[in-house]
Amino acid sequence: MSVGQKLPCFVEKIIHHGEHVFTVDLRPNRPVTKFRPGHFLHLALDDYDPSGFWPDSRAFSIASSPFNRNLIRISYSVRGRFTGRMEAELVEGRQVWIKLPYGEFAVDNTGDVVLFAGGTGITAFTAFLDGLTSEYHFAVYLVYGARIKSLLIYRDLVQQKIKTVPSLHVSYFVEQDTETRQAIKEPNKFYNTGCVSVASIWPNIQSPKEANYYISGPPVMLQTISQDLRNMGIEENAIKIDTWE
Repeated sequence: MSVGQKLPCFVEKIIHHGEHVFTVDLRPNRPVTKFRPGHFLHLALDDYDPSGFWPDSRAFSIASSPFNRNLIRISYSVRGRFTGRMEAELVEGRQVWIKLPYGEFAVDNTGDVVLFAGGTGITAFTAFLDGLTSEYHFAVYLVYGARIKSLLIYRDLVQQKIKTVPSLHVSYFVEQDTETRQAIKEPNKFYNTGCVSVASIWPNIQSPKEANYYISGPPVMLQTISQDLRNMGIEENAIKIDTWE
């Protein structure tokens, strides 16, 4: 893995989505190096001294578009010590450090793809989705789930793309009953009750054996979806898993 570009950033904006889920916009002191949709960065809360070692950090998918190299967006759910520090310490105007880009989890744009996203795992796909245009001819199936409807935090981006990209097909999954019951009453055919699953969307995929599959989300979801795809006869090289976490 390459060393990566190291940059100080100021926290420009913090959005609290509820349930300890946050989106953070970072403004680097100069444009970041070129990156691709699917790349991730390392975020450090402590100061970095170029003459010393890189401080304690954590990896996050870059959720923002590669075409805007003056602002970097990440989203996270509080799980463990480091993200607990982020929730407690990050405020707008604070300086943090990032190093980027890293990773090989880039969506292949030369054929049909199926994207499984759980919770903040959607950030592995947002830059790719943001770049889709009406001229994109290959089928994109997005299967996007969260515990409650309000935690489908990139739903606005997805809904915008549904209107302009005919080849994009979306299924939302909401786990908890209180919001699911309300969601399925809406005039929107995309919502499903329960967890993201292969069986529930399999009939909607026009050519399942010819597509590539990408999975990003909690560890249990990664294991379950990948095994279910194998059980459906999908070859190992057609299953891509976002495993940096």
